[in-house]
Order: sequence, then structure tokens, then C-alpha cells
Amino acid sequence: MANTLFYTALILIWGMLLYHMFLMQGGYRHFKTFDRKIPEWSKNMKSLPTVSVFIPAHNEEVVIEQTLKAMSRLYYPKDKLEVIVINDNSSDRTGEIGRSFSEKFPFKKVIETRPPNRGKGKSSALNEALSQSTGDVIVVYDADNTPEKMAVWNLVMGLVNDPKAAAVVGKFRVINAKKTWLTRFINIETICFQWMAQAGRWKLFNIATIPGTNFAIRRSVMEQLGGWDVRALAEDTELTVRVYNLGYHIRFFPAAITWEQEPETLGVWWKQRTRWARGNLYVVLKFLSRIFKLKRKRIIFDLFYFFFTYFLFFFGVIVSNALFIINLFYDLKLSIGNVAVVLWGLAFLLFLAEVMIALSIEKDEMNRSNFFCVILMYFTYSQMWIVLVVYSLFLEMKRVLFRQEVRWYKTERFSQKRGDVQ
Repeated sequence: MANTLFYTALILIWGMLLYHMFLMQGGYRHFKTFDRKIPEWSKNMKSLPTVSVFIPAHNEEVVIEQTLKAMSRLYYPKDKLEVIVINDNSSDRTGEIGRSFSEKFPFKKVIETRPPNRGKGKSSALNEALSQSTGDVIVVYDADNTPEKMAVWNLVMGLVNDPKAAAVVGKFRVINAKKTWLTRFINIETICFQWMAQAGRWKLFNIATIPGTNFAIRRSVMEQLGGWDVRALAEDTELTVRVYNLGYHIRFFPAAITWEQEPETLGVWWKQRTRWARGNLYVVLKFLSRIFKLKRKRIIFDLFYFFFTYFLFFFGVIVSNALFIINLFYDLKLSIGNVAVVLWGLAFLLFLAEVMIALSIEKDEMNRSNFFCVILMYFTYSQMWIVLVVYSLFLEMKRVLFRQEVRWYKTERFSQKRGDVQ
């Protein structure tokens, strides 16, 4: 029994590692080729659509000013642009700061959430803005974001030149990457996500996932879908599945770049990532139960990826770790012997190779400091994710069994200064 479990765990772990290596080569190819379209695409940017930028904000006085300054620098005709701060039941100066910008810039305004949307979380705030905006294209940014000057232009350019795309998602970078060891780990994680999970899946399978920020989506699609799901903690992943089920695709276009703040303490990281993990578990359980009713079978592939990641892969890691520890104190008579040590070593080297290739894509990120960070990350940060997913699964099971109401956690912000983005 122990041998069967151990072999099963190894197959699951190595399956995920090899799949990510496969995605990595797709991501690298996308990095080398995505900007070749820009000169031709730029010629079609004559009759521009109107754009509404949504910034959901609940108690964001620490960061909202820097975000609105970045919005002032956006390269897009101001007569076709409206920037909407959605003040969602804030008890600080968020609304006051937003209104000070709206007095100086006619294309910026502040709206207040109203019942039933008030204080219910990001999805409700976005639905409020959808009902009070006019843009043909909806662009979403979190309140801690400083998009680069060409970010919105590039997102819209992707939609203008790809009629089959319901949404275009850009790249996000970590603005406080060097602040703590934790933000260094998150920076590495973020870069890997961009070039493996996003670019690789887009290049190889024409699949990408809508993130929580720095994406553009057609208003017509949002209206057809009836807005955002207010029960989804990972409203972005949930929206992704419904968009694909309509028959559209989602394009990853890394020319659109934003800089965002990441958690600087373990407590904030734990709460944020728990919300993410619970949100993704909600999406998997919601749509797997309807898997045979989905019209577009391509998205089944993505649902299986999330299922594999959050259930099978983590099951394999937990089982292998448990068997290894138990075998130290009690002989389980594992027949694999020293081969297990070799496979573990190879898995670590493969992880290291994948991450360093991803880092090489971003300027100045492949260096000695990050090399040692990746090694430390494998033994600390990666293991923390295992505990977090198990905890999140427990919370989701409890919510379903006891029919508990979903509660939104707003990520705590930190004071941050950065030079002008490009």
C-alpha cells in the first residue's frame, strides 16, 4: 500500500513539473515573438473605442493617490477615456482623494457603491461601475496599481486587432520586490506565472486566465454575462470560464504592463493567498459539476489544470512528504529506496531550471541574489503553499457544508514610493 501511494505521488509530482517545463518553452517562444505584431497592429488604431477604467477601492488612502497619478499619464485620448474610482464603503480618505483628482481631471470621477452592492467586495463594486459607466471597453486595475504609460493603449490594441478576443490581459510586475524576503519570493513567483501559466498556455493552447488587474474586456461581453459573480472570491478565474464558454478567447499581451504592490508580511500574504486559493477551489467545484453542460470543451482543459493543481498535485506532495517522514521512524518497506532520493534531487533541479529560465526573460532578474532566493524559496515559500491549500480546502468544505456566506478580505496596503513608470 505504501509503495503504491508513493509511486502515485511521484507520478503526480513529475507530471506537473514536466507540464510546466513544456509550458516554459511555449512561454519563451511567446516572449520572442509577441511584439512582432505591434507595428502592423498600430496602423489599425485610428477609430478608437471609448474606454472605462474601473478602480475598485475600499479604504485605499495609502495607495490611491499614486494610482490616480499613473492614470493621469496614460497614453489614450482623454475624450474617449473615463477613469472611475469605485469608493466601496470606505471609512478613510479614499473618496476625498479621488474627488480631488476628479476636480482637476474631467475624465476622472468617483462613484459610491449603493445597496445591494455596498461593502460586499470587489465583484459587487465592479458591477456597480458597470451600471454607471459608458465605455465600449472595460479596463480593470486594482487600487495599488501604477500602470505604465502605454498599458491601456496596448490592451485596447489587442482587442481592436483580435475580434475573437473577448478580453486581453497584460503583464504585472512587483513594485516592492526588494522590500522583504517575502516580496522577493512573490516577485519570482509572479514572473514565473507570466511566462509559464500565461504565455505558455496562450502560445500552445490559445488559453489565458483573466487576472484581477490589468485586463480589458468588451462591455458587450460583460453585459451578455450579466456582470461579475458576487459569490466568487476569485472573480477573475470564474469570469475566465464563462468568457470561454461563450465561444471567445482571452489573449495574453505582455506589452501592457502594470506595477502592483505585494504583501510585505506573512499575515497579509496568508489572508490574501487563502482568498485566492478558496476562490479557485470555488471555481473548480462550481464548473466541474456542470462540466458536461459547458458548450466550449477547450475550457475543460483549463478546469482540469486547476483541479490537478489544487487537488491531485498537492495530494501527491503531501503524501510523498508524509511517507518520507513516517519512514524515518517506522520502516514502511518502501521498495523504491535510493531511487526516491535521485528523483527528489532531479525534481529540485528541474524546478530550479524552470524558474531561472523564466527569470532570464525579465531584465536584471537573472542574477546571483535571485538564484539563492529560488533555492531558499523551494524549501520555504513553496512548502507554505501546501499548508495554505490544505487550510483553504478545509474552509471551503466547511462553507459548503454549513452554507456559510462568502466574506471578502481586502488586502492590506503598505506605504510605497517609486519613480515614474515608463
